[in-house]
Amino acid sequence: MRIATWNVNSIRTRYGRVVDWLVNADVDVLAMQEIKCKPEQFPLEAFEAAGYEVVLHGLNQWNGVAIASRLPLTDVEVGFTGQPGFAKGHEGTDAPLEARAIGATIDDVRVWSLYVPNGRALDDPHMDYKLRFLRALADDSARWMRENPGAALALTGDFNVAPTDADMGDPSFVPGESTHISAAERAAFAALEDAGLTDVVRPLVPEGYTFWDYKQLRFPRNEGMRIDFILGSPGFADRVVDARIEREQRKGDAPSDHVPVVVDLAGDDDDDDRPMIF
Repeated sequence: MRIATWNVNSIRTRYGRVVDWLVNADVDVLAMQEIKCKPEQFPLEAFEAAGYEVVLHGLNQWNGVAIASRLPLTDVEVGFTGQPGFAKGHEGTDAPLEARAIGATIDDVRVWSLYVPNGRALDDPHMDYKLRFLRALADDSARWMRENPGAALALTGDFNVAPTDADMGDPSFVPGESTHISAAERAAFAALEDAGLTDVVRPLVPEGYTFWDYKQLRFPRNEGMRIDFILGSPGFADRVVDARIEREQRKGDAPSDHVPVVVDLAGDDDDDDRPMIF
């Protein structure tokens, strides 16, 4: 099974590009973030014509997550247990939930498409929201793994954290002053690993970014960030045999500012005539 994650930065703008890549790269499952549309606005026909079923969670022109699969999708779940909500100026624990998480089971793999809050600024209420979101995600993932020992769980998506200095190449982010690289955010990301999840891409792709800002020639200068990840339970990580960051998808006409991250899983029904990713 080939699984990918991609912050598409508006699926209505880029669906042709996304579908073409899905088919050409022979991807079985794609988790998407920032689809930026309501369900009735999603270009389902293009995906269905290519052989993909789609489940999605979108509320408006912001955020939004989806999973496209050419294998059956079951046990679809919108939002994870304990997921916090957010609304500017809202106090209390009953803030509305944003469209930031959707999960589904494909074969025996539980896949989540996640769009972690940006944080905006270190002293912004959105940063507290981001940290609470990550804490709740770690807690729920640990619970799931306890209840399903040995099962394959993949948390995929845009985590909006560069967990090590090697993951940050954008000179506008200043240590101690910027989001994405603060000690609190990195600790929250590390808590996911402490819960039993592994970055399954880094061992196979030790270098490379997944996001480049549109401004200041960040992509030509390769001043990017590695903030898109596939984190797996032991039962998932043990099956990963290949991985790739699709840097070429940042080129061309109207690209997203993120690129796909891809992993291949070993399985009993594997064959040798699948096209490789180059």
